[in-house]
Amino acid sequence: MSSRNASVDLPPTARSVRVARRLVLELMGAWGVPHDPEDAALLVTELVSNVVDHVGGEAELTLEIGASEDWLRIAVVDGSAVLPVVRELSMDEPRGRGMRMVQEIADRWGAEDHDGGKRVWFELRPPGR
Repeated sequence: MSSRNASVDLPPTARSVRVARRLVLELMGAWGVPHDPEDAALLVTELVSNVVDHVGGEAELTLEIGASEDWLRIAVVDGSAVLPVVRELSMDEPRGRGMRMVQEIADRWGAEDHDGGKRVWFELRPPGR
């Protein structure tokens, strides 16, 4: 399989969380990638939810998806320059575990400056690689 790429702009609203998740699953199916769809769906849900919860408003939100036989890379670009933080787990806090999940499940992840905002991304390898 050659590499495949897609990018879509979404509003930073709660509805976009479901849309992003569905888009990732649909593209993975259409492209026939061997990566774990549940992991990809969970992690994209976390990244888009972070934009909705912490940036929101009139922010830009772009979902980027790229795949090849060896990797699946999903990124969310937004207009805020505030980088995500992996928090320590706390039983006193009902939220704040999203980036911890990204760190634990993804094979690689990161955040980088992008046009005055940021791009937060993760990569998954196919099972067995």
